Amino acid sequence: MFSGIDEVDWASMEHAYGPADDVPVLLRGLASADPAERESALDGMYGAVHHQGDVYACTLACIPFLFELAVDPDVQDRGSVVELLTSIGGFDLDEDDDEIDEDEIEGAANYAMAAAAVTAGAGVFFELIADEDPGVRLAAPLALATLHRHPVRVLDLLRERLPAEPDEEVRLALVEAAGRVALRHRPLAGRVVEWLTLLVDRERAPGLRLAALAQLARCCPDALPRDVVPVVSGLLRELRTAPGGAPDADPDTEPEADAEVEPEPETDPVGCPDLSRAEPGAAPTLVGQLRALSAQDSAGRGAPWAADLLRTLHVGLDDRVGDRTALLVDQLRSPDRWQRIDAVRMSGGLIRAWRGSYGELVALVGDQLADPEPRLAEAASHVLEELFSLAAPTADALAARLAADPGGWVKEWASGPPGLGSTVKALSRLGDARVVPALAAALELPEVPHDVGFAVAHLGRAACPLAAALRRRLAGVPLDEGAYDRASPLLAGLTGLRAGEATPEVLRVLRGAPEYRGEWLRTAALRALGSFGPAAREAVPELRAMLRRPGTATEAAEALWAVAGDRDAVLPVLTEGLGSDQVHDRRAAAAALGALGRQAAVVAPRLRGLLAHDELWLRVDAAIALWEVTGRPEESTEVLLTAWERNRHVRVRVAECLARMGPVGPASTAAQVLRAELSSVRRHNALDGGYGSHDTYEDEKLLALCRQALRGTGKGSTA
Repeated sequence: MFSGIDEVDWASMEHAYGPADDVPVLLRGLASADPAERESALDGMYGAVHHQGDVYACTLACIPFLFELAVDPDVQDRGSVVELLTSIGGFDLDEDDDEIDEDEIEGAANYAMAAAAVTAGAGVFFELIADEDPGVRLAAPLALATLHRHPVRVLDLLRERLPAEPDEEVRLALVEAAGRVALRHRPLAGRVVEWLTLLVDRERAPGLRLAALAQLARCCPDALPRDVVPVVSGLLRELRTAPGGAPDADPDTEPEADAEVEPEPETDPVGCPDLSRAEPGAAPTLVGQLRALSAQDSAGRGAPWAADLLRTLHVGLDDRVGDRTALLVDQLRSPDRWQRIDAVRMSGGLIRAWRGSYGELVALVGDQLADPEPRLAEAASHVLEELFSLAAPTADALAARLAADPGGWVKEWASGPPGLGSTVKALSRLGDARVVPALAAALELPEVPHDVGFAVAHLGRAACPLAAALRRRLAGVPLDEGAYDRASPLLAGLTGLRAGEATPEVLRVLRGAPEYRGEWLRTAALRALGSFGPAAREAVPELRAMLRRPGTATEAAEALWAVAGDRDAVLPVLTEGLGSDQVHDRRAAAAALGALGRQAAVVAPRLRGLLAHDELWLRVDAAIALWEVTGRPEESTEVLLTAWERNRHVRVRVAECLARMGPVGPASTAAQVLRAELSSVRRHNALDGGYGSHDTYEDEKLLALCRQALRGTGKGSTA
């Protein structure tokens, strides 16, 4: 083995962390008899040689030696080597990408060479599909489906192997590989669908039937049975009652997780090797930690692979929100805690991406808050914190958990400031006053949680009892280099309360802001004073003095207008801001001028000139401000609707303006755009592979604004 490895000029190559002269050690480590050494070597391969999926010259040079490892029966953990080869060779260059940047040419060539090299040797995976090592048999089907040039042969082998395969998880991998063949080779999709349909109808094993349904959903959702919800629900019941099932695992008897391992992630790591079958090792590697997390998540489960099958099924069902909701409702009523944990996590994913009627589903997620299994209750609270008003059916359950778990009110982290617990944030975002004692306790901690101000702002007047504590803590903030981190949560809370009585404390911060992050701190203080309105009149001299201060002139003008309404003082400053070299400053000035309404009508020509600016967000801000200062919607509406189509993330801001403009004509273009948005089942800001914590809130806000604009219940111009 490894013949010629020392003849390769590894030192002339590089990987993610520098010279690749350590690659031979990693390759030999993969063949070690020591599990810890193998694990460390695999970690190095993924971490450096194939870093985040990249392919370097040294990655290409490894391929022949990885094939040697994969076929040598004396090597252990060969399934991990097969997975590594599949990852190296399985990259598909985007066929729609006609142009490749010069910096990407070398990388694209490496990917192409890797695909060609691994594909050329993919015939060995035919032999490995019947290997004695179940870990190898588990990895081989996907390798064949991804890499082999003759998909018909691959599909025939998958079908032939299924009846002879004794390992249930490998049987599921054979079915998954068939789905991959159908996706990569669409002319074969009909044959795959025919086979999967036979498995659904005739196969007795519930796991295999569920796997076949998941792959049908993935490659041909129209071929799913019409009664897919009761069918899947029945299969889940069979899995619970099958030998080895876990109807309700006792958390007190579950194996303890490694103390150094963080809590389990809500989604499976993407692009990471499946090491659940590797031998335990003590090496402190990322690979080892992922394996430990996988083992922790699987402990006590009767069918640990069921969650992945259900996730695949949900992805395939796509916009069939009713079916997906019904499946999750049934799953959340299961006596099996693991099925409920999976359902809670998938419920969060469904609600984040799709619009629907979720009252019953959300209420069932709320029911999990009282479960004694901490992972289930914690998963439920994490989902609910992101739902804002949609979590209303769970308010009482959240309040009960809040009272029962004061230790969870604040979360401490290994690095960075503490933060509020999920239950506290969820209840705050509902505007529920029952959370006030928890926030009061948080304000008494040596270090105030960084997000306490946002919670206070959501509560509004219900948080008035906290004003005194916010003032006291702000008055005690040392005005040193850490002032911004300590003061910003307190300023945000006072801003949300519009607590004008805190003007002296805010002025102290404004006057004494240090050089480090001083501009940020002054901006936060100015926003607080502006929110106080006329109650902050004693700040007027300070605000006037700051009108010519670089960096915060616009914010000072905004605050002065809100506090004193002094048009003559603020208008020249804001008009000058429209000519700034920085787009951000221009946007801020335009928004501030809009707040002046008709009293800023003189700047209409300047705003009109920005409607053709290259920066879309500036065009939007200028169009909104133009309507505010003129009261004429026509020229602004066209710009706003164009931006709506070009950038979905601007839609909330546009809808806010349309709602304030008043009644939208039923036959107008604006009405058509708003109705089209309301008819869409997918959230406007849904992303594949990522999401933001406020995505659901922003989309629900958009829907409410669209309805408001169509009803014509806006408040009109602020003039």
